[in-house]
Amino acid sequence: MGLRSDPTITVVPSSELTTPRRAAFHRLFDDSYDQADHGYLDRSLERLRFAALATVGGPGEEERIVGFALGESRIVDLPRLPAQAVALAGLCCVDGDFRRAGLFRSLETRAISEGVRLQDGERILAAGRMAHPASFRVMRGRVGALPMPGVAPSAFHREVARAVADLYAVSAFDPFTFVCEGSGQPIGDPRVRIEATDAEWQLFSGVDRRRGDSLLALCWIPDAPTGW
Repeated sequence: MGLRSDPTITVVPSSELTTPRRAAFHRLFDDSYDQADHGYLDRSLERLRFAALATVGGPGEEERIVGFALGESRIVDLPRLPAQAVALAGLCCVDGDFRRAGLFRSLETRAISEGVRLQDGERILAAGRMAHPASFRVMRGRVGALPMPGVAPSAFHREVARAVADLYAVSAFDPFTFVCEGSGQPIGDPRVRIEATDAEWQLFSGVDRRRGDSLLALCWIPDAPTGW
């Protein structure tokens, strides 16, 4: 299948997902993660307002969902940053036949772009909760990315990170390591082969996936504010 032309990406409010589409999301979650916590997916659909979904199938054919991503953008008063645009990325799953072709990034981009109309060049704080170093690489090379190996977060970093963790409804958050403590049960282990350096894994040393932990990641687009 030609990924450039076959999957059609659309964005819908999470609250308006049909029952068959929600069921398809849960199937993709199961296919993408071992011990997938479906309660986590349901809670994510309640907290993040938009779902981007990739579908294949021509006219008259049954719709097949081959990927989805959750997210939204908001204008939020953050510490030292009033009326700041924040893009919140959520869970993203892609069918095994459609991976490694850019669909993951396309879905995430569409999902986090929904919610507020942003001006060209407007500074955005992008955020996501990461399960492992491979997912963190999406942000690692961007401006002001945190956390980073060997970089101790400043008071400014910690204040903003805590506020963003609140947007994700994370109750237990370590502002020094950026670890988001889970609910006490696994969210799921990605079914991907992860190749990463020791330094990359070190950032995740405090992440206990059995407890449902994740790592909060932040970066700025196109530039960081003064003092970051």
